[in-house]
Amino acid sequence: MKKTTGKKRRLQKPEPPADSHSDRPRAKSIRTVNGFNCSTTEPYPSHSSPTSDECLSVRDDLLNLHGFPREFLKYRKERERLSECCFFVDGVRAEHGDNVESELVVEKESVLDGLVKTVLSQNTTEANSERAFVSLKSAFSTWEDVLSAESKCIEDAIRCGGLAPTKASCIKNILSSLSKRRGKLCLEFLRDLSVDEIKAELSTFKGIGPKTVACVLMFNLQKDDFPVDTHVFQIAKFVGWVPDDADRNKTYLHLNRRIPNHLKFDLNCLLYTHGKLCSKCTKKTGARQRMGSEEQSCPLFKYSNNP
Repeated sequence: MKKTTGKKRRLQKPEPPADSHSDRPRAKSIRTVNGFNCSTTEPYPSHSSPTSDECLSVRDDLLNLHGFPREFLKYRKERERLSECCFFVDGVRAEHGDNVESELVVEKESVLDGLVKTVLSQNTTEANSERAFVSLKSAFSTWEDVLSAESKCIEDAIRCGGLAPTKASCIKNILSSLSKRRGKLCLEFLRDLSVDEIKAELSTFKGIGPKTVACVLMFNLQKDDFPVDTHVFQIAKFVGWVPDDADRNKTYLHLNRRIPNHLKFDLNCLLYTHGKLCSKCTKKTGARQRMGSEEQSCPLFKYSNNP
């Protein structure tokens, strides 16, 4: 007589036929790291905007209005150097680009410098973040010195950029994690990785979210990515490129799928610049006096369904 063990045999569920629901796209699992949605699924499959033509048209309109933003020219030149292409994109030249660009002395920025710069740029003005980075580099000769310094000393060096305790903690954590995992304070190895691998690496650092990762990808690693900051997010809704109920993360996923790679860099820089200058597009009327063109001359009104 066989002895019963008391264990119940697990019944395996039969696998569905291979063609079961063949007309329905399979949902892929969503993995989130530091708020970064790593899913490759299309968040808005039925939302057809923006088309390639729309992206090109908006890029050209903003380029004619603002010229290419000077602050991003050094990154643009590095991209051109790597891709061996000229300053002309689709036959359109950045306004005053030749004159301004010739005056620039392009120094290659390290990936680690770029990451820390992006951390310091959070929730502050460009002038303040740049001042904080210069102050940090002046106070400490090397990143090793920053790692070994007291947090209070780091905070003092970057205080002019705002949120000093939070940003100092983030920078310290990046350096500490990098030292433990790689044995040296350097992120140049990211240049040899794929976009997905880079996202996975950077997203392991505490306090580094999707926008920061995307900025490093686009500016420091010359990858075709499209960061979504507050300005880009609000304009994307204004011109109907995403549904009204879209959030930042899904907007990032949607725009990166819809916008052609060769337009991403220029379009992102121009949308960001326009968002700072146009109060109507970003719904910040009266927040502060805007430089640049008057509201009625905003070229994006013709793309909006809700002017």
